[in-house]
Amino acid sequence: VQLQASGGGLVQPGGSLRLSCAASDRTFSAIAMGWFRQAPGKEREFVAAISGSSGAIYYADSVKGRFTISRDNAKNTVYLQMNTLKPEDTAVYYCAADTGNCSGYGCRANGNEYDYWGRGTQVTVSS
Repeated sequence: VQLQASGGGLVQPGGSLRLSCAASDRTFSAIAMGWFRQAPGKEREFVAAISGSSGAIYYADSVKGRFTISRDNAKNTVYLQMNTLKPEDTAVYYCAADTGNCSGYGCRANGNEYDYWGRGTQVTVSS
């Protein structure tokens, strides 16, 4: 599975961005997709995920209520709508795909469960 993330950029605090991640696999609808981010000097952290078959959605507490993950299976694309952005949201954002069958927050939030990763897109929140 090849993943291509896009949509990053520079935005002021309180602004919005929408990230997109296009996948190459024909079985995209069955693949769990996740967004992770890594800020300079920090470890990679989970942001949001959406399961394949069930469509179950998971969010990190730090983004709950501000970010929305969604998918368009017809376009093989997953989105991350980010609203009310804060400076602490500044990071490189990565999309990831998991072709396995695990479920639940503990699994979806674990980066080691994902088989494929995109290159990442920079999000900078600054005035």
